[in-house]
Amino acid sequence: MCTIAEVSRKFELSQDTLRYYERVGLIPRVNRNKSGIRDYTEEDCRWVEFIKCMRSAGLPVEVLIEYVSLFQQGDATVLARKDLLIEQRNQLMLRIEEMQKMMERMNDKIDRYEQTILAAKKTLQKPEE
Repeated sequence: MCTIAEVSRKFELSQDTLRYYERVGLIPRVNRNKSGIRDYTEEDCRWVEFIKCMRSAGLPVEVLIEYVSLFQQGDATVLARKDLLIEQRNQLMLRIEEMQKMMERMNDKIDRYEQTILAAKKTLQKPEE
């Protein structure tokens, strides 16, 4: 069992973010101890890790809330969850392709600057006649 502070440090998320994730349904409700302090289980931590990973991949909060809701409904939603993840994967692949194009353009631009700089150095190094 972990406190919110420990989970916050472990996953490099603020405590406010963890509370928000719980409040909006991104992670299932975390049990509390007798003092009312959140008591994260290993399962809770797996949810936090999953949501952090999916958010880093660019999945919208609304999609993840839907996913968690479907998960909580049980095995009858397995196909719907799979379809949701496939759709998000397809969108992620499109974003990756777009980013690859941007990276190639940036690399081309950098190459042109390097050629310009190299040409300028050669001009400066010409011996005087």
